[in-house]
Amino acid sequence: MEAIRQRHSVRQYTDKPLGEDVIRPLEEEIAACNKESGLHIQLVKNEPKAFDSFMAHYGKFSGVTNYIAMIGKKGPDLEEACGYYGERLVLKAQQLGLNTCWVAMTYSKIRSAFSVGEGEKLCIVISLGYGKTQGVPHKSKAIEKMAKTDGPAPDWFTSGVEAALLAPTAMNQQKFQFTLTDDKVSVRAGVGFYTKIDLGIVRYHFEAGAGKEHFTWA
Repeated sequence: MEAIRQRHSVRQYTDKPLGEDVIRPLEEEIAACNKESGLHIQLVKNEPKAFDSFMAHYGKFSGVTNYIAMIGKKGPDLEEACGYYGERLVLKAQQLGLNTCWVAMTYSKIRSAFSVGEGEKLCIVISLGYGKTQGVPHKSKAIEKMAKTDGPAPDWFTSGVEAALLAPTAMNQQKFQFTLTDDKVSVRAGVGFYTKIDLGIVRYHFEAGAGKEHFTWA
């Protein structure tokens, strides 16, 4: 939860290289995510070309030479899985003293930098490194607009929604809504770009805030 509160999107990075003290635990977490999810996530290091395009500069990115490539089998669940496990890695990076930003379009696909297997696709990337700043918090919608319950909301549910509201979403749209029925929680994504990735991210945040032991997903 501390990492969730402290982590904000960062687009400008220093030239400080990643040391083994952060690469090793990141690679271990990526391996654990791949084993659990069946994804093909890869850490790309010392690769400056992806963020050296007009679009990257237009998106105000600078100094990006490291990123996480979120890759997996094509299918209806790929984007949500990339959001869920990508955010797990984002928060791991935050705990390691690194900064991150989810990047959907403003980068170039450098095919030699990662491998995409047959039937797989690159879904999205996450820039990674030592930020020139720690970023700034985004504005959040009111909890009442994002959650529905039959009666008074238990503390764990409120904590879960609060954590979800701290999640990064595309253009900070926060297009999601949580519903609690008995001890079953459902979350619905809104309509718009990258809402399935956002759904995976907010699911991870909700679990971190609420505690998995308190509920099951409907």
